[in-house]
Amino acid sequence: MGVAIVTDSTAYLTAEQVSGAPAPVAVVALHVVIGGREHQEGIDVEAGDLADALRRFVPVTTSRPAPQEFLAAYEALAAAGADSIVSVHISSDMSATVQGAHLAAAESPVPVTVVDSRVLGMAMGYAVLSAARAAAGGASAAEVAAVARERADGATVVFYVHSLEHLRRGGRIGSAAALFGSALAIKPILSLRDGHIEPVEKVRTSGRALSRMVELAVEAADAARGRGELVDVSVQHLDFGDKAEKVAGELRSKIADAGEVIVGELGAVVGAHVGPGTVAITVSPRGARGGSGGETRESSEVREDRESSKAREDREGRENRESGQPRESSEA
Repeated sequence: MGVAIVTDSTAYLTAEQVSGAPAPVAVVALHVVIGGREHQEGIDVEAGDLADALRRFVPVTTSRPAPQEFLAAYEALAAAGADSIVSVHISSDMSATVQGAHLAAAESPVPVTVVDSRVLGMAMGYAVLSAARAAAGGASAAEVAAVARERADGATVVFYVHSLEHLRRGGRIGSAAALFGSALAIKPILSLRDGHIEPVEKVRTSGRALSRMVELAVEAADAARGRGELVDVSVQHLDFGDKAEKVAGELRSKIADAGEVIVGELGAVVGAHVGPGTVAITVSPRGARGGSGGETRESSEVREDRESSKAREDREGRENRESGQPRESSEA
């Protein structure tokens, strides 16, 4: 099987994306406690349940998976034939999930490379899918991890929250705390940079916030295009589907060469910290060669070298057969 991939539920990949990945991808769910009842994100709690609870002021908390849950995923992939695993997870500044993965990796029956993506949502989801494509192409675990890091590092994430209160309560507000004193007077545009939340701009209306986010996304796509890279774009939301669809429509018209522009819901874990009415845009460059899946220059060259080597071997084999000479073995 080669290299398999593990991620967590905050990548918000759909079941179709996971099952359709070219290499095995396993998803470990984070936990959400709503009104004292514990749930597993994406398994027995949906975004709508979370939004309803927040509107009714029901207490909501989140927690990482236990190390044993990661270990179970690693053991299952090893039993299925994986030689090694790359485990890609939500920013360690936002969650202790990476810690749990590291603890489990020490007990895994096959080597595990844990990647702190420094992002979440589809910025991480695209990194996971690119890692799966690299793995399917025969890349080593180190090469697969590098692909995931590069695509996650290259992503631009901007988002709008209806209220900063949920971020403040969850302790995830970071340097955006400076906005809180005037929160009633402004609509903040925030970003995810180097693993934590930072303020981008303050505007007066939600409509202006969403329009400005589209402008920032187009700027990011233009910058990637200038480097010879295509982009994938995701619009994610919590209980704000009509606005998300409108934003996606604008992005499709303004980034006509995007690989895809998709709309999806944020899950309960991230939703608990941003609240209903959130819209986020991810612009994820695919890599300098423009290959689907965010193929990096390094991983492309590795594969090209491998393919060139195989072509040389095949040619030498044909020549030897034609000349009647046995092919010399390269094995000691």
